[in-house]
Amino acid sequence: MGRVLPLCLGFLLAGPLAAADAIPCPRGVEVRLSSAEPAQGGLILLQVAGPVPLRNLQAAWMGQKLHFWREENPGVLYRALVGVDLAQEVGVFPLTLSAELEDGVRLACSALVSVEDGHFAVERLKVARGFVELSQKDRQRARRETRRLLGIFNRVTPERLWAGGFRLPLENIEASGNFGRRRILNDQLRSPHSGEDFPAPAGTPVRAAQRGRVVLADNFFFSGNTVVVDHGLGLYTFYGHLQSMAVKEDQVVEAREKLGRVGATGRVTGAHLHWAVRLNRQRVNPVDLPAVVSD
Repeated sequence: MGRVLPLCLGFLLAGPLAAADAIPCPRGVEVRLSSAEPAQGGLILLQVAGPVPLRNLQAAWMGQKLHFWREENPGVLYRALVGVDLAQEVGVFPLTLSAELEDGVRLACSALVSVEDGHFAVERLKVARGFVELSQKDRQRARRETRRLLGIFNRVTPERLWAGGFRLPLENIEASGNFGRRRILNDQLRSPHSGEDFPAPAGTPVRAAQRGRVVLADNFFFSGNTVVVDHGLGLYTFYGHLQSMAVKEDQVVEAREKLGRVGATGRVTGAHLHWAVRLNRQRVNPVDLPAVVSD
């Protein structure tokens, strides 16, 4: 057994860590968080750097096993994404990290991440009665499709499939800002909105946010024509209500490749793209992804 050295992550207790601030740790290791005070539904970039490679680097937060990739930069740099689910309880929660140096010395640490209130609005919508009061057949179909999606999001491709920064799936179209909104459909409370809607004319091209593999291209009851792209390391992007789909399952797509066109299929009140992100099963705000993982 090697000696154990604590990383100096305790300094995070003093307050939020600016993205430009690095914490010096034993043996020249540095740790950096893009934010120590994310809001519900937020996304954090964790970076670990050192003069020598780290072995068996592991980290976890709120039951999530974080998945690192290594950057080819001067020095040795590892990165991982941390997802804060939109329904995550507000409070302060520990992030744990451990690693081993080449000489057998083990490093261990615990940081605190403070989750802030997302201040999500309430949205009232009127939709066709059949989408709220489902028939037994439709209810069974929706449950099958939900299980299928959960099965996809539970799988973790061990390698990173993307290269470079993420982009929004539509060009020159602003998001509605309705991520996390509580929806009341025909006066009945429903689950919070787990993605962002992009109102756009039907037929507008929808493009892959980054490189990945198509793991779903099918028609679903609620989201209509739906494409899901696996980017590796537990990260997925979801594109719903498409008019048409231009890809097939198991197809590898490049960044900005056309996935389909904006439509109004499934449960909708008009043509738009529903774009969502799942990271380690956590429902995070998709517009944070291009900001956190940039070129």
